[in-house]
Amino acid sequence: MPEQSRFVVVGGGVMGLAAAWELARRGARPIVLERFARGHTRGASHGATRNFNNAYAEEHYLDLLIRARAGWEALGEVEGEPLLRLHGLVSHGAGAALGGTGGGLVEVERRLHERGIPATLLDPVDAARRWPGMRFEDTVLYSPDAGVARADATLRELERRIVAAGGEVRWETPAVDIDQDADGVTVRTALGAIRADVVVVAAGAWTKTLLTGIRLPRLLVTEESPAHFAPRDPRSPWPSFNHFVTPGAWPAPVYGMPTPGEGIKVGFHHVGDEVDPDARAFRTDAHADLLAAYVREWMPGLDAGTAVPISCTYTSTPDDAFVLDRRGRIVVGAGFSGQGFKFAPGVGAVLADLALDPAALAASAFRLPD
Repeated sequence: MPEQSRFVVVGGGVMGLAAAWELARRGARPIVLERFARGHTRGASHGATRNFNNAYAEEHYLDLLIRARAGWEALGEVEGEPLLRLHGLVSHGAGAALGGTGGGLVEVERRLHERGIPATLLDPVDAARRWPGMRFEDTVLYSPDAGVARADATLRELERRIVAAGGEVRWETPAVDIDQDADGVTVRTALGAIRADVVVVAAGAWTKTLLTGIRLPRLLVTEESPAHFAPRDPRSPWPSFNHFVTPGAWPAPVYGMPTPGEGIKVGFHHVGDEVDPDARAFRTDAHADLLAAYVREWMPGLDAGTAVPISCTYTSTPDDAFVLDRRGRIVVGAGFSGQGFKFAPGVGAVLADLALDPAALAASAFRLPD
């Protein structure tokens, strides 16, 4: 007989763990199945930091951000420090006026103020005086209630809370097949089958191979290669940042953040080659020269010759909108498009809503096509 569980979560990255934590907070005892070992680098959740970027104008993202912020607060301090380091975010660049932020920086500032989130527009001269390691040519939006999420620490804390509430996280236990019927869902693994009332699938780059029976948008898996650069003056302050570059000047918008002990992370957003997640080359040189050239031009406070490259993956939808929806007894969280980590507690809450209530709906922008 298959093992029985009310809820199974497939995927032990930040989204799957956040969903399981939310289910556990509401009295469930979920089983999380993760194909790789704890701390692996094959997915999109590893590493010390992720950008906590709140520069959004779209209502569905702002709603999710507010819900995520409450979740981050509920997680509290880990190892004596909050999981969010709120050293601020600066967003700038001519590309923002062309829609790179969903309405331009003035519109983002207005929408943030409407939500009670502090934000200030700065003159580029004032911004350069405040952050001398960066160069600015246009109006700058400063968001003090932003910064970075401590990624590795977040995964550890979510697992700890799931287990403390009676749930399980089973590492190195890949789901090989998911089959639903009117009465439940069977998840098959190499160690046997589990029968569940509802299954939440948050499997990142492996989502489309597991859910062949559900109509999904195209989920493009790419390998991205940001890098850490050494600051010339370790005492100089560094915020997190978005640079919406002039289209055509550089391959894509640029993002980055300080990572203590590693330097300042800088990367082009979504420029990598498509890859098979099971045959990934872990390339780090695809845009290395261009990224160093960008740093030389726009970040005088960094030594462009000190790049320590990183390999990571994005799983993106055609419009970059997340997938948060339910089909039958299967709940899907997918396509976080290189911008999902900061939203993880909010995403987990939405996935738990969908798992617990068949009538629940995510925002229309996140729903699967009928």
